[in-house]
Amino acid sequence: MYQLLPSFVLGFHGCDREVAESVLAGEPLKPSTNDYDWLGQGVYFWENSPERALSYAESIKRYVKRGKGSIKDPYVIGAVIDLGFCFNLTEEGALLELSGAFELLKATAGATGNPLPVNKAGFEGDLDLLKRHLDCAVFQNMHAARAKFDLPSYETVRSPFNEGEQLYPGTSFRQKTHIQICVREISCIKGYFRPLNDDGSLFQPND
Repeated sequence: MYQLLPSFVLGFHGCDREVAESVLAGEPLKPSTNDYDWLGQGVYFWENSPERALSYAESIKRYVKRGKGSIKDPYVIGAVIDLGFCFNLTEEGALLELSGAFELLKATAGATGNPLPVNKAGFEGDLDLLKRHLDCAVFQNMHAARAKFDLPSYETVRSPFNEGEQLYPGTSFRQKTHIQICVREISCIKGYFRPLNDDGSLFQPND
């Protein structure tokens, strides 16, 4: 019963400016369907962090091979998100369910003789293994199993992600740690907006 989160959160999506303008004009964001998306398929947002969304977009522009040239002019749009029926990985029950989904995937792989997917580095020097083939398969397997047994579908997935180098020696805090939201049910996105700075100016001025 506690998986229904009756609250709105602000999410931020890093993309190309042309994509952002089309979304602000009424076009929906397209769900990501990569087989390495770490929270499974859906539309991804950084929770409460336009700065992190911009850093991501800038890195995709900088590493052309990684982003396949998809971002030429890094831009950030904000979204009002109703988490709804949320698979929240800060909760013990969700972690147990995800562990069970892995065991089911492992058993299926063993029965069919297929190898389990493996999380891999996305680029040279990637210590965080950003190509999350295994994690994506576990999430997609979990969603499929819930559908098979007529259990309600999760509308959103929310999870912390430890990323980057140590923030300082001897700590487990990381330089790029963030909370990410994967929206599976597009109706949970209630609207888009241009982010603002604390003084009310645009986070990214229009050129």
